[in-house]
Amino acid sequence: MKPFTFKEFTVHQDKTAMKIGTDAVLLGAWCDLKNYPDTILDIGSGTGIISLMLAQRCNASTIEAIEIDEMAYEQSVENFERSDWGDRLFCYHGDFNELIEEIQEEEETYDLIITNPPFYTDHYKSEDESRNKARFSESLPFNNLIEGTSKILSDNGIFAVIIPFKEEQHFVSLANKHNLILKRVCHVKGNANSDIKRSLLEFSFQDTTPVKEELIIEKERHQYTDAYINLTKDFYLKM
Repeated sequence: MKPFTFKEFTVHQDKTAMKIGTDAVLLGAWCDLKNYPDTILDIGSGTGIISLMLAQRCNASTIEAIEIDEMAYEQSVENFERSDWGDRLFCYHGDFNELIEEIQEEEETYDLIITNPPFYTDHYKSEDESRNKARFSESLPFNNLIEGTSKILSDNGIFAVIIPFKEEQHFVSLANKHNLILKRVCHVKGNANSDIKRSLLEFSFQDTTPVKEELIIEKERHQYTDAYINLTKDFYLKM
């Protein structure tokens, strides 16, 4: 599998089951960094793509990632070390729930928690165990993800996530139970006539009226909209 070359970094993806996809790039480019996060956590790093995008976009002193799959963890570490930001990118191999316990014991929090979580249900299962782990919500159910995040997010922190549009209402109601309020939402469509496919969501503990956005990726096949180009042009070589 060939490495994926972005403008300021290269992502090797030969070890991990989940290859680079539009979802991760959308989330890494869209999430709001206006509150200048100093500590960032990327849950389920895969290749490390989102952490690398955030390292390019901001000066956060610590960007930590956690990955349960051993090969994906190794891939993230390798990609971090090869980047220009290796001194502030760290990846842990382990389970999110264990990390929460450690972070709580140390009484630390994160200013930004970001994830492109596993969200396929079991009837899509493949023979590849590590691919299943990366893609299936049972390896990190939404409720566990949200509850854990609420425990280690700073008071003024932001939680950013991309999920299937059909899961949005369920996800927002789960988040509300843990005092996480929808701050910003972007509905993503492949083209102007297609259904909404993904929801980009940002939550905080502050009570606020959510800002609503829409993003259409293509005008026609391989002809990208200005909005999509503007969002991703700092990353994709051909934008």
